[in-house]
Amino acid sequence: MKKLIAILLCLLLVTAIFAGCGPSANSDFKVGVVLVGDENEGYTLAHINGIKEAAKNLGLSETDNFVWKYAIGEDETCKTAIEDCIDQGCKLVFTNSYGHQDYAKLAAEQNPDVQIVAMTGDKAKASGLANYKNAFTEIYEARYVSGVVAGMKIAELEKDGKLTAKNYAKDGTVKVGYVGAYPYAEVVSGYTAFFLGIKSVYENVSMEVLYTSSWFDITAEKAAAEQMIGDGCVIIGQHADSTGAPSACEAALNAGTTVYSVGYNIDMLTAAPNAALTSPTNEWGVYYTYAIGAAMNGEDIATNWAEGFDKDAVALTPLGPNAAAGTQEKVDEVIAALKDGSLHPFDQKAFTVGGKTVEEAFATDTDGDWNNDADNAMFDGYYHESYFQSAPAFNLRIDGITELN
Repeated sequence: MKKLIAILLCLLLVTAIFAGCGPSANSDFKVGVVLVGDENEGYTLAHINGIKEAAKNLGLSETDNFVWKYAIGEDETCKTAIEDCIDQGCKLVFTNSYGHQDYAKLAAEQNPDVQIVAMTGDKAKASGLANYKNAFTEIYEARYVSGVVAGMKIAELEKDGKLTAKNYAKDGTVKVGYVGAYPYAEVVSGYTAFFLGIKSVYENVSMEVLYTSSWFDITAEKAAAEQMIGDGCVIIGQHADSTGAPSACEAALNAGTTVYSVGYNIDMLTAAPNAALTSPTNEWGVYYTYAIGAAMNGEDIATNWAEGFDKDAVALTPLGPNAAAGTQEKVDEVIAALKDGSLHPFDQKAFTVGGKTVEEAFATDTDGDWNNDADNAMFDGYYHESYFQSAPAFNLRIDGITELN
């Protein structure tokens, strides 16, 4: 009996030792989260959900182990928010908007013992700071696949005779619209991938892009979509964070206009149950689990991190009921090709600029003028997006796409 008790005690001791090596040993570990929006805005909601997933994966409390900062502007309030997180004991701080990065960099310079990640940023590598990081997903892959979904729908509409003269441009191409936030590389990369995804299954298409000058403005996004619907666009994509564009498509479709929506970040079927086809989305839990787990274990976080379908870091939301027949099978086929490397969204042969094949396209802006001037990313027959930096860098204006403003 004494021997049995001794064995049990030993087992309990071993269990306790191993438990001390797990998440419970980091019960005091704190993470700061500085967010440009809140749960009412799709982009930030995706980050919030990703962090909550990471907390669950790592055995952390959403309240005790995290300091949350919501609706933080891209100004000095960002640095104040980061500093408050650090004052509360955070050894790792995330910001989630491109405009946060300069304040994040300054905070990193002043707090070398704290790891600071500027999500979607592009200055970590050049900064030379060991504690300043950038991360993004390879969302362009999901945008390309969402374009395939849109292209399948256009082909079906044409086959069924549901397109009218208004849906065709003067050159005979079918019109597609896209609501963009800003003319940044992140947006340009995304809408170009979307457009090329469409063209991979339906070649005869052109696209117009209308900018709102805001990441989240439901009124402006709705108005932009309505303008392009009025112009005859049959698909409205978006790199904007509200339900404004999908709801505009839903209203128009219900009123008898042929138009469908491809959203972003979240499933838009609630806002547009008939018009929504799908949304490309970031699975932020993959990155947050990696980064927070590394920091908890005292490990360095990658200076630039970007993953796509291969690591399940991007996805499509479920297809809407009006997606074309056979779309899911085609989506599965395209995702498999992206994963095995036989398909590259920015294939050199898939687009032209000024009627010419692009032989050289850079990925890095070294002087801050918004024009990439270093690191040629066009090699091996395609543009290597998120290769030299995690943030999207493709900013070529390819043939077939027109910016309206």
